[in-house]
Amino acid sequence: MAANKPGKAEILAAFFDDGTFSPLYADGAVSAAYGSANGQSVYVVYENGEPVGVQDIQKNIRVLEMAAQTGAPVVTFYDSIGAKLDGGLDLLNATAALTAQIARVSGVVPQIAVITGTCAGTNAINAASADVCVMAEDAELFLNAPFTAKDFVSGAGSAAFAAKAGVAAVTAADALAAAKQAASIVALLPANNLAGPALFDFAAPNKALNAAQYTPAAAVEALADQGSAVELYSGYGKNIVTALATINGTAVGILATGKKAICHTCTAKAARFVRLCDAYSIPVVTVVNTEGFVKSVGDDLAGGIRQAARMAGVYAEATTAKVAVLVGDAIGPVYTVFAACADWRVAMQGCTVAPLAPETAVSVLFKEEIDASDNIAEATKEKAAAYAKDVCGAAAAVGNGAADIVADAAGVRGAVAQALDMLASKRAVRLAKKHGNISL
Repeated sequence: MAANKPGKAEILAAFFDDGTFSPLYADGAVSAAYGSANGQSVYVVYENGEPVGVQDIQKNIRVLEMAAQTGAPVVTFYDSIGAKLDGGLDLLNATAALTAQIARVSGVVPQIAVITGTCAGTNAINAASADVCVMAEDAELFLNAPFTAKDFVSGAGSAAFAAKAGVAAVTAADALAAAKQAASIVALLPANNLAGPALFDFAAPNKALNAAQYTPAAAVEALADQGSAVELYSGYGKNIVTALATINGTAVGILATGKKAICHTCTAKAARFVRLCDAYSIPVVTVVNTEGFVKSVGDDLAGGIRQAARMAGVYAEATTAKVAVLVGDAIGPVYTVFAACADWRVAMQGCTVAPLAPETAVSVLFKEEIDASDNIAEATKEKAAAYAKDVCGAAAAVGNGAADIVADAAGVRGAVAQALDMLASKRAVRLAKKHGNISL
């Protein structure tokens, strides 16, 4: 670690409340501690940049075991130049055991990876397996060293590269900022999969949803309590915004679509986020307003249909409370994927909910009338506007069961808060099975 970088004492002081913690394993390349971060009891595993041995890895496994038994999150600070070369097969076995333990604990207690230095090889796999990965901008993350002349890609291994690839959920200016960001995220997550959502003091937002000036970021800002939102995966799948936040003091996950078409990376990002929320019974609020899925052979080849199917499966399997807010266009597959499986659907005045676009519908339903008009384009536009208002509007959506309640822009947040309160005691039992086989 460079001399100008913060050390273990500074980083842990930035993470734990008042910089106070109890050491569990104080010596070696890997150490551990226990304390409180933003009021949440949490275990920390810390790598100091040195090569790790079998005993170091066993400390990590032991902390994960303790965390699962006591129901507390684990935050791992990654910074290691690799394993000790004299470790041999014992080291290989220990590394494999650690990766398996991370997988076993996944969904039992939250795991946060904080990359402050070099994170490579199996360490990179372990960090990417965490519920949330936070990365300092001067850190490195790679599976295989990306620095050979043949395979060199500008920025490979950097935090920006990891964010664009959808591995780093959050990037921070440096190790201290990454530690503070991890503490904020830990506070928003429940202690374990049996604990209820975290509760906070709150202040209502200053602005209401505005369909005319809609952006997904503005939608999150209009629903979340002031200053509570922590956006995840901002560098990946940019036509969807995902954020942990609070609404009336209760921790929630907010997913808001952008107006532009949704590509395969957007649905992959959304599926990852909803799975995180569902694992810990964090309510999910989905804001729907998009022109649809990308019309592209290239996107289909890259997995667009598969990822859309995955997204639909994730929502359907999720047993956490789900609220959908239909703000603008929720047409055909978009409604099916993002809103159909919600427990409560709020239709905002002015939204369009339909099996296909109004322009397409009227071109079939009123074909003869439109063809007989002097201006086909204008006639189609007028018919589509009337059709959208009378057949596909908010009131019609409630009338035909596609939505549950109508709200104006000023009343949407209140309707969502009421729905979350109503669904707080939701209990759902899945059909007996080993697991689903949704497209991955």
